[in-house]
Amino acid sequence: MKQILVGFHAVQARLRVDPDSLKSVYFDPSRRDRRMGDFLKQAEEILGERLHAADAERLHKLAGHDRHQGVVALAEKITVARTITEVVEDAESAQKKPLFLVLDGVTDPHNFGACLRVADGAGVDAVVIPKDRSASINATVSKVSSGASEVIPVITVTNLVRSMKEMQEAGVWLVGTDDEAEKSIYDLDLTGPIAIVMGAEGEGMRRLTRETCDELVRIPMQGVVESLNVSVASGVCLYEALRQRLTKVAK
Repeated sequence: MKQILVGFHAVQARLRVDPDSLKSVYFDPSRRDRRMGDFLKQAEEILGERLHAADAERLHKLAGHDRHQGVVALAEKITVARTITEVVEDAESAQKKPLFLVLDGVTDPHNFGACLRVADGAGVDAVVIPKDRSASINATVSKVSSGASEVIPVITVTNLVRSMKEMQEAGVWLVGTDDEAEKSIYDLDLTGPIAIVMGAEGEGMRRLTRETCDELVRIPMQGVVESLNVSVASGVCLYEALRQRLTKVAK
C-alpha cells in the first residue's frame, strides 16, 4: 500500500527508520536555504536516483496542498505496531515501566497527529486506538506528528475496552481524564506501568471506557476555559509521568 509523506520531518523520519520503503522523493529545487541543503545532502547519499526535482505544481498535486515545505515522498506503508503484550514484555526486558497512551475516538487528524508527536516526545511505548471512531495515519497525521507516526507503535484494536482489560491483566494501571474527578493528575504516582486514557474531542471518553479505568483524574484549570485540547491534555499528563520517572531515577 502506497503512502504520501509530506514535509521535512515526515520524510527525514522515514529516511532514518526505513529508507528502502521510500520509492520516490520530490523536492523543490528553487528552495536554496540551509534546511533544504542539509536535507538534500542526507537524501542524495541514501536515495540516489530515487530523488527527483519537481516544480511547485507537481508538489502541490502530490501533497494535495501547498504546505509541503518543498518535500514530498511516495513510500510503501510500513507497520510499526505490535501487540500490547509485546510492548509490555519489551519494556520489562529493558528494565523500564511501560507507558501507553489510549485515545478513545479522536477523529480529527490534526489532533491525532499532535497526540502522536507529544507521545513520542514523552517516551510513550505505544499508542492504542479503536478501529472505528478514530483517525487513521495519513499524510496530514504524518506531517502534524513531525515524523512521530513513522516511529511510534500505533496499535489499532477492534474492542478498546477488551484491550484495556488486557493491559490491566498485564499489570498496567489505567488512568483516565475527567473534568469532574476529585483527584488531580499531580496527586497520582505515575512511575509504574501506566496507560493514560484520553477521550474524544468534545465528547470525552465513552461510558464503558471510563468505567474500565482504574483511576480518574482531572487537569487543574485556573482560567475561564473549562478544558484543554486532547493533544495538549495528553502532553500535560504524559510529561507529568515523564517528570516523575526521571525524578525517581535521579534519586
